[in-house]
Amino acid sequence: QVQLVESGGGLVQAGGSLRLSCAASGRTFSSYNMAWFRQAPGREREFVATISKSSSTTSYADSVKGRFTISRDNAKNTVYLQMNSLKPEDSAVYYCAAAPFPTHLSRLYAYWGQGAQVTVSS
Repeated sequence: QVQLVESGGGLVQAGGSLRLSCAASGRTFSSYNMAWFRQAPGREREFVATISKSSSTTSYADSVKGRFTISRDNAKNTVYLQMNSLKPEDSAVYYCAAAPFPTHLSRLYAYWGQGAQVTVSS
C-alpha cells in the first residue's frame, strides 16, 4: 500500500514556474515507478511524465517535453515535477501516481494522490 499526497500547486502567470511535490507513505516507495498525470475541466486525465524506480529512465508527454522535469528522492519518499515556461493550457489538477512497472496508461496505476490545482493565467 502506498499513500500519496501532492503539494505545491497554485496560481502563476504564463511563463512562470512551479514545482509540485508528492510525498509517499510506506517503506516501499523505491519499488514503484512514479508518474504525474493531469486533468483539465471537461477533459480526460492525460499522462504528463513518468520516472523509473532508480531514476534511470524518464518519459514525457510531447506537450511538456523540454519544459517539465520529473525527479525523485527515494530517501525522502518524494517525487517532484518542476514546471517551467508554463502556459495557460497547462492549467489542470495534477495527480501523482504509483505503479509497479513503467506505463503511460492511467488505468494501470493502482495508487493516486488527491490532486493539486495548477492555474496559469495569461
